[in-house]
Amino acid sequence: MKLKKPNVIKSTISGLVTTLFSKMKESTENSSILKQYQAFLKSGNTDQAYRFQHSNDTFYPCFGDDTATTDFEPHYTYHPAWAARILAKTSPKKHIDISSTLKFCSIVSAFIPVEFYDYRPAKLKLEGLACKKADLLNLPFADDSVDSLSCMHTIEHIGLGRYGDEIDYDGDLKAIKELKRVLAPNGDLLVVVPIGKPKIEFNAHRIYAYAQISSYFNDLNLVEFALIPDNYQEQGIIVNATEAMADEQHWGCGCFWFRK
Repeated sequence: MKLKKPNVIKSTISGLVTTLFSKMKESTENSSILKQYQAFLKSGNTDQAYRFQHSNDTFYPCFGDDTATTDFEPHYTYHPAWAARILAKTSPKKHIDISSTLKFCSIVSAFIPVEFYDYRPAKLKLEGLACKKADLLNLPFADDSVDSLSCMHTIEHIGLGRYGDEIDYDGDLKAIKELKRVLAPNGDLLVVVPIGKPKIEFNAHRIYAYAQISSYFNDLNLVEFALIPDNYQEQGIIVNATEAMADEQHWGCGCFWFRK
């Protein structure tokens, strides 16, 4: 392969940066990223051709990622981790999940066979994971038949129409009834919902009070309650949290481990 001469490469660098400067507004962020880009190109070995293509079309600036710590979404980071740790304790032969995050199901399926059911089935193909279609208001299981079951950050949406389901004010209660119907005696059920002051934020979700969830599942035994609080940065997930802690939240995440 014939290599580009150093003066040609330097000309390319100058042309790219000049063109980009002219296209981007002179904000502090833009100026910073362009200077970084210019320094990056110059840091390459100018005695030979670059190993990658560089052009205005491949310029893809990302701002705000150079933070002191790594940001994360607390609900969907902590609650799957909580649930996975419980399954590590219970070691079921198979786990049934109803519409929880696919990240949870896909990772757990590496260790435990998982069947994932959703109103909008996922076209995800992994060994140990079966993705199927189901309606939470009419689950395809016999009474008292599922030994290990989860439905996390899901029931708060049922009946609000957000995901194409029918509008039903009491859709969440009907979903809870179905979960309890199919759960086997001595079976484990993991339920996760937004927790705090009870309200509906249509059509996004419902937020529940601790007492509401306790009453809806009062025919099951509560094994563990964990809370992802509003100030998760300081406290992380609180295992064996109290009802009073839950009631103090604005947008907390309540993790309930029930057993039939």
